[in-house]
Amino acid sequence: MSINYGSKRIVTGAHYGLRDWLAQRITAVLMALFTIALLAQVLFGGPLGYDRWSAIFSSQWMKTLTFVLIVSLAWHAWVGMRDIFMDYVTRSLGLRLALQVFTLVWLVGCAGWAVQVLWRL
Repeated sequence: MSINYGSKRIVTGAHYGLRDWLAQRITAVLMALFTIALLAQVLFGGPLGYDRWSAIFSSQWMKTLTFVLIVSLAWHAWVGMRDIFMDYVTRSLGLRLALQVFTLVWLVGCAGWAVQVLWRL
């Protein structure tokens, strides 16, 4: 006996999902660039300590790059989690909405906290 739940998804065009796919790739590249910049600072900057970490993040270009990382990481996580919820939480629209709202609030809160920490340096 097979059960057919049917699909009510409406495909809106030939580029369905292209924006999300592209967002995932672009944010991943931005996070990789940040990692390379941070590794270069750590490996070639001398001994590590609070003063060194503070010096790394005190320059304006590093603060800007870190801010871009925070936004990219939050967006990357949002697209990934939203797609997981849309693909695997299909039977309960209320549960899916609750999970998406919780995830969005959590990510905005984490990004806000990270920016606050960055501005304190």
